[in-house]
Parts: sequence; C-alpha cells; structure tokens
Amino acid sequence: MRAGADARPRSATAAVVHGHITDAVKTPDLVRLTDDVVLARFETMKVYAALGAVRSLLRRGRVVPGQTLVDSSSGIYALALAMACHRYGLRCHIVASTTVDATMRAQLEILGATVDAMPPSQSLRLDQELRVRHVRRLLAERPDFHWMRQYHDGIHHEGYREFAELLAGALPEGPLTVVGAVGTGASTGGLARALRESGRPVRLVGIQPFGSVTFGSERFEDPEAIIAGIGSSIPFGNVRHELYDTVHWLDFRHAMAGAVGLLREHAVFAGLSTGAAHLTASWEAARDPGRLHLVLGADTGHRYAERVFARHAEALDPAGLRPRTIASPDDLRPPWSVMEWAGRDAPEAARTAEGTGASEGARTAEGTGACEGARTAEGDVPSPSSSPSSPSPSPSPSPSSVPSVELLP
Repeated sequence: MRAGADARPRSATAAVVHGHITDAVKTPDLVRLTDDVVLARFETMKVYAALGAVRSLLRRGRVVPGQTLVDSSSGIYALALAMACHRYGLRCHIVASTTVDATMRAQLEILGATVDAMPPSQSLRLDQELRVRHVRRLLAERPDFHWMRQYHDGIHHEGYREFAELLAGALPEGPLTVVGAVGTGASTGGLARALRESGRPVRLVGIQPFGSVTFGSERFEDPEAIIAGIGSSIPFGNVRHELYDTVHWLDFRHAMAGAVGLLREHAVFAGLSTGAAHLTASWEAARDPGRLHLVLGADTGHRYAERVFARHAEALDPAGLRPRTIASPDDLRPPWSVMEWAGRDAPEAARTAEGTGASEGARTAEGTGACEGARTAEGDVPSPSSSPSSPSPSPSPSPSSVPSVELLP
C-alpha cells in the first residue's frame, strides 16, 4: 500500500448537484500523500480567482452583464475567466500565450471567448511581454473593455477566502505549511492571508523558476523551461513578498522529476507547477516532521503530456534530489536553491510603479480597466512589427442597456 493510503474506504457522503460547472471545478480533490503532506489537486485552481474577481466587479458596478473582460493568459486563467464570464453573462477576450494549445483554444472559443494568439516566440519572457503590450493596444481601440489585470489587481485574492474556509473544515487544526508556485501571487498569497486571519499558524513556501524577476532570478536562463505561469519577466503587483517565509527556485528537470514522481508514486496526473510543489513539499516535510504541509496542485497534466510525461524515462529520481541552501539571492544557483525569505520586501526589479500588492480597482477609471497612471515595466516593451489577428469582438453594451445580474454563491 502506498504511503498515505487508507486501509479502508470511508463511508460515502451525499453527492452535490451543482448549478454551474464552475462550482464543481473550483473544488479540489484533497489527497493525502504522506502523513505530513496533503495535495489539493485542481482541474483549474484559478476558477477561485476568476469567480471571486468577477463577482466583486459586478457587485461594485465596475462591470455590467454583457461587457467584455479582457486579459493575457498562459492558459489556466484564460479558461477560468471564460467559465466565469459564461456563468455571469459577460463576454471574454483572451490574449493567449504560445503555451495555449489547440485543445485549450477550442474550449475557449466554444465558451464564447475570442482569442488573440501570440506568434511563436523564442522565449516565454518575450511572449509574456508581447501579450501585455497587445492588451494595451486592444484597450486603446476599445475603451469599453475591462482589463482584468490578473497580475496586478488585488481583487483576484478575494476568491481564495472560500478555499480557506473549505480547508478549515477538511484539515485538522494546528500549524500548516502551504507550498505552491507563486505565479501572479493571488493563489498562494490570498490563501495564506485568509488562513492567517482565521488564526491558524501558516508558513508560506513559494516556488519560482529560474529566469523570473519576481524573486530575483532573472539573470538565469533555463533553456528547457516550459513551466508556464509560475514566474514572470515583468513585475507583478499581486505578489505580496512579505507574506512568504521560504522561496525555492527549481529548473525544468526538477519540476519534471516531481510531476513524474507524483504520478508514479500516488497515481496523480498533474502539471509541472504541481510537480515542483510536490518535490519541494517532500523536502520541507522531511526537515519539519509532524507539521502538516499542503501542496497546491493548480491543474492537471494534460497540456504537458507530450513535453513531459511522454519523456518519463528521462525523469530524475526525486529521492536523490536536494536543494542548495542560500542566504541571499546573490548566492542563487541552478538547478535548485532554497532561501529563508522571511518576509523580505520585493527585489528592486520586481517592484511595480503602483506598489507591490496594490489593487488596480482603487486607481482605475471605473468600468474601463485601463490605468494609464499606473504603468509598470510591462508598458516599456517595444511594440512588435505585426500583431496577431482574430475575429473582431462584438461591441460591448453600455451600462444603461443591460439588465442587472443576481450573483449566486
């Protein structure tokens, strides 16, 4: 029997009939991997962020049913936003990363989203910068669009309070270590803040790829990196650096080892960011036995099937992998480093013009989603010589021409 498996199945509980698929998708599968490690495995974790943000925007009157919401995404947030728009009668426009595959794009289009796909790029860094530049061009042409700004608007933290409430009922009381990819900062930061506010002692362990500006690894390159969405080449206002106790930096090979190991040892098929979190949590739990560790599994492994899981014979053995412990980002080295961040401020290169963790909602003109006075490093990217094309979105209705919406829980 695998570690963490129960000898006897628990009694069945009553099934819930959901009113919309988002209610089913947002609820994770909680799987005990070892005595000290529990995995929260999602189909798409960012449904919490998208639903929480959309509901809040509608309640505040910052967007209205029928209006178009636009954002840049590497895939997970795009699908979550499209589903939230489907639920609440909004239109959706996605500027998609090169990592968005045909399967994901088909789902988005059938859900009613229009998609602008970025042209092939030699790096995810350039891809991300060009996506945000393209969003700005769209806003200049269509000021009635609302830019969701998942990277900067603190409204995306709000949905994770519901996840924290779910965990409070599912996990035993006591100290908890949350381990997850940093990405935009909303999931790890939003969850840790909500849990701490409830009185639970929580350590927050963030994971970064090499090449990300968020925690100071931008001077490195990982030629195999395809871990979309867990790092950034531009400053993210939603990353609250002071919330993080420990930071791990991992390369592609180590994330792959964690993902393949998770499937091999526990039959869990999950993405690369989950693999990185699994490997990290295993090491963290070994040095702090008896403390419960929660691994955030953001999505399934389907979009990595060919690039990762088909290469499983190449995967490193997780049992033989250890990080290099460092005292300063100056000592950072691939392939795996760990540092006690201890609530430090953001590195200089990761600070936004509007301030780390700032909410776009307090600074943006109501209903437009464009914030000219709060441009970050993303606005300094040269405009490409040509832009991708897609079907022109239908005009969004004015606030006076649309009905009100009842927000279901």
